[in-house]
Amino acid sequence: MTDADIRLARKIATVVTPLHGALEDYDQLLDSVGDARLVLIGEATHGTHEFHRERAQITKRLILDKGFVAVAAEADWPDAYRVNRFVRGQSNGDEAIDALGDFRRFPQWMWRNADVLDFVGWLRSYNDSTPARAVGFYGLDQYSLHASMQTVLAYLTRVDWGAAERARHRYASFEDLSLYPPAYGYASHFGMARAYEEQVVAQLVELQRMQKERVDRDGYVDDDEVFAAAADARVVANAERYYRELLGDHIDPWSLRDAHLTDTLDALHAHLSRREPAKIVVWAHNSHVGDARATELDARGQLTLGRLVRERHPGQSVSIGLTTSRGTVSAASEWEQPVERQRIRPPRTGSYEELFSEVGFARFFLDPRRVHDLEDALADERLERAIGVVYKPETERLSHYFEARLSHQFDLVLHFDETRAVEPLERTTEWRPDELSETYPSTL
Repeated sequence: MTDADIRLARKIATVVTPLHGALEDYDQLLDSVGDARLVLIGEATHGTHEFHRERAQITKRLILDKGFVAVAAEADWPDAYRVNRFVRGQSNGDEAIDALGDFRRFPQWMWRNADVLDFVGWLRSYNDSTPARAVGFYGLDQYSLHASMQTVLAYLTRVDWGAAERARHRYASFEDLSLYPPAYGYASHFGMARAYEEQVVAQLVELQRMQKERVDRDGYVDDDEVFAAAADARVVANAERYYRELLGDHIDPWSLRDAHLTDTLDALHAHLSRREPAKIVVWAHNSHVGDARATELDARGQLTLGRLVRERHPGQSVSIGLTTSRGTVSAASEWEQPVERQRIRPPRTGSYEELFSEVGFARFFLDPRRVHDLEDALADERLERAIGVVYKPETERLSHYFEARLSHQFDLVLHFDETRAVEPLERTTEWRPDELSETYPSTL
């Protein structure tokens, strides 16, 4: 670490709010949130206990003190909607652990873990005690292609047999090619996908029309189910485009996905704001909630949820980045492989993680906007670490670091210097609760 970085770390230490696990820990954070209607809370990894736990603690404060009415997560819509039914008391016989039962697709531990289970249980208890201000739980992602198709068909079968038959016809022709999504991308290059695109878009338009007709006829009473079905139809339409473009040269799949996350958030916000403006907490990775313009994604022309939210809702959003320097993480070594409990390597020289580790507090809250010259200093380009559901320590610089200007990427930052792996509800033989060797994985 350079002398300049040591001086910067000491300056940061004079303005941060140390976190001690007390009830008032997040008082200043809530002050910084102010009247924002959209609060995006990130995570530097998908598999860190402290990120899941503290994000839930902040969300509880936003619900109790600021009147937030929904959590929108980087999760598949139909899987999360089962959680929504449970926390609203609409599922018969489910317990909290059952409500997480639809998260079966890799990576299951991202949502099927002990911290999310605790929060879901708390949310159900809160809603039971305050039914007039019930808080929902929703997904924003687009990977539930087949599950969303089945949900649309199930809903239409209950309410309109003719509409259900039209949906079966539209989806049947598409499903033949979508059993293996990458194969659909190949098929699109041979001109086989255009008709399927038209079918799924037609289905989305029909459900959106049904939603409007229901509201025009009955008002907003019991319109949640048709809204949810329309959201599933949007997943199918956008997933079709996503897989079609995976092998294309014109549209970036990352940007397509983040545009879908944002479109779904906007639709949810409009749905929940039918009577008064709604406030929503978003849970997603730092790489999504941060502003792409402050990272190397911008040079590649890529968008993020954080950037799009800032542009579409000026002055109405706050993004919070969560970082860590060392500890363990729940992640797979390869895609579709079992979850492991891996040790995170020490932060790289010149990274934000190294800088924050030098600040001297085990955990702290930082609002760079409160100190102008500090905001400028944290706008310098540095390395920042991002671990998703796969962690490859042997190629960490290439696989898990990118250039970022942190005070432009996020509004607020929480740092937890040493963290531990989130506990999956289903432990594999590769996930061991005992401490790993300090020299893992090099054994040197």
